[in-house]
Amino acid sequence: MTTEEVIRTVPKVLLHDHLDGGLRPQTIIELANEHKYNKLPTKDPEELAIWFHRGANKGNLVEYLQGFEHTCGVMQTKEALERVAYEMIEDMKNDGVCYVETRFAPVYHTQKALYYEDSVNAVLKGLERGKKDFGVGYGLIICGMRNMKNTLDFAELAVNFRNQGVVGFDLAGEEGGYPPKRHIEAFQFIQRANFNITIHAGEAFGKESIWQAIQWCGAHRIGHATHLMEDLVYDKDGNVVQFGELAQYILDKRVPLEICLLSNVHTGAVDKIENHPFGTLFKEKFRVTINTDDRLMSDTTLTKEYLTAIEHFNLTFDDIEKININAMKSAFLHYSERLHYIYDIIKPGFQKIRDKLLSFNNLPKQDEKAFPEL
Repeated sequence: MTTEEVIRTVPKVLLHDHLDGGLRPQTIIELANEHKYNKLPTKDPEELAIWFHRGANKGNLVEYLQGFEHTCGVMQTKEALERVAYEMIEDMKNDGVCYVETRFAPVYHTQKALYYEDSVNAVLKGLERGKKDFGVGYGLIICGMRNMKNTLDFAELAVNFRNQGVVGFDLAGEEGGYPPKRHIEAFQFIQRANFNITIHAGEAFGKESIWQAIQWCGAHRIGHATHLMEDLVYDKDGNVVQFGELAQYILDKRVPLEICLLSNVHTGAVDKIENHPFGTLFKEKFRVTINTDDRLMSDTTLTKEYLTAIEHFNLTFDDIEKININAMKSAFLHYSERLHYIYDIIKPGFQKIRDKLLSFNNLPKQDEKAFPEL
């Protein structure tokens, strides 16, 4: 088996994936034709995929987000939302993902007078149908937008659907000028309801954004957190010699970090993949998870993200298993369900591949490099 086949086959957990950032180009075109959406730059699926990736890969978060005008533009009916959610689960199955938490912002799906509840119900219907057909578990996260003032509405919406498949609440969108604490009322509501919080923080703004997300808003997980590196002290050789108070707290409390490698390069959160803080954070035992963010915009899959981590940060097979177990520990599922995935799916799935690899006498050189303990 090649390294790519191994990574695609093992059961993986994905915690940070945007529903409106992962549409199939062909689906966008078909939905645009169906709903008379005439703003697409091209009707050729291959050219459209290239257009989205080229537009996103500019090293700027604001420009990266511009492509969402088109994906959200074709996701304005219950049928379209259900289809996109269903196909996402099928794509997860093909990528070897056993559990995914996808997220979306209902505020962007009202152009044709859909109620917020209608959009959530439609997405959940597609996710559940996909789970039955493809066997991939899911949780839905509702996003409020940090540049809007109605985030309490979406916090309440998330809690109202907590028994139908919604597992948490997120704050997303452009960071600069929109600190998390402006939405403290929404987060206090979530906390009083004993519900789950993840917040985009430290992607396009400094460590202060991460601090606010945790200490003001009670985040249980942090999306991206690339600027956490500002709270580490290094020696002349680049080795960490001291943690700041925030970094130490995140390390000690095992706050999960939803790392999105390729997306962070495309948005300019890091200048190049070799400088991504993932390598340091993983080495220093932070609870890092690997994620896709926006599969269409970043032209990625979870398999591709892991291959990137293997190439640049020398992850071993055991490392990959550990990261996925930690991701499952950090999921917003109930404890018993997390244990089910870890002990009945993830660990047996990795052991099956481990046994298969050990049965080969001569591994390809790339596999020997990627998985030296085998």
